[in-house]
Amino acid sequence: MTPFIFKAVYTRNCYDLAIQITTKQFDNKSFMKLYIIPLLKLTFFTCLICISSFIQANLAVQAGYNDELISSEVDSRNKKAGQARIAVASNFIKPMQQLSLAFEKQSGHSLIVSYSASGKLYAQIVNGAPYDVFLSADQTKPEELIKRQKAKASHRFTYAIGKLILWSSDASLIDGSDDILVTGKFRKVALANPKFAPYGLAALSVLENLNLKAQTKVKWVLGESISQTYQFVATGNADIGFISYSQLPESGSFWEIPNNLYAPIKQDVILLNKGENNPAAIAFFAFLKSNEAKNIIQSHHYNVD
Repeated sequence: MTPFIFKAVYTRNCYDLAIQITTKQFDNKSFMKLYIIPLLKLTFFTCLICISSFIQANLAVQAGYNDELISSEVDSRNKKAGQARIAVASNFIKPMQQLSLAFEKQSGHSLIVSYSASGKLYAQIVNGAPYDVFLSADQTKPEELIKRQKAKASHRFTYAIGKLILWSSDASLIDGSDDILVTGKFRKVALANPKFAPYGLAALSVLENLNLKAQTKVKWVLGESISQTYQFVATGNADIGFISYSQLPESGSFWEIPNNLYAPIKQDVILLNKGENNPAAIAFFAFLKSNEAKNIIQSHHYNVD
């Protein structure tokens, strides 16, 4: 019942009580029933409504305060958020995409990522390309950048160790061994250009160690990067090709090449001079050392130190 209804009942009971007093029909029980009990009920429900109104008003004020606090935190984070330009070797596209999402979600910073062969990215940096961080597919190019005073030696570490495989989009062509290379039963074999791509250099080492360089050279199709090498095989322009294990799709057949046939593909990251004073670049460089980043990298068939 609302207070209005109780007020009406209470008024009616007072009238009845007056009649009883006048006609001498009044007793204590009638007094309690007609006056005291309705009064207590009216008082009780009035208090409940007041308390409820107070709580609702307090919650509204608190909600408004929390909204202001959240808005303030978001504004503060946005003011601190920065942007960094990252140059990444083509073999590392898939893990880098995942790393970027994780880093941006965690830090609030944003990354602009460019992918290409390590050699081409190195040449761009030497010629003044505005990159803050460089994830190479080898150690040689970061070393050269240090010699050219494009970065400091202390701003470099190995973020991944790559694995090389021989892959075909044909599920029955490769039987998990080097037989396809030895027998020569293929039209074309794709590999990244050894002059620009460390994975191409590793593929060349494999062919040399198997004594197959001379007899396969006429069938080579050279890609500018490991990504283009993958495309040659995926589109059928080459029957087989040397690619990074991280690029392996669900379809096709492959041979995981033993580590003793090529030198370890140690991939170094370097914080360039341009990124030294960039909070976003520094934060991403540090993020690559985190367990979260290492777990992502390992999930894409890389080893980590």
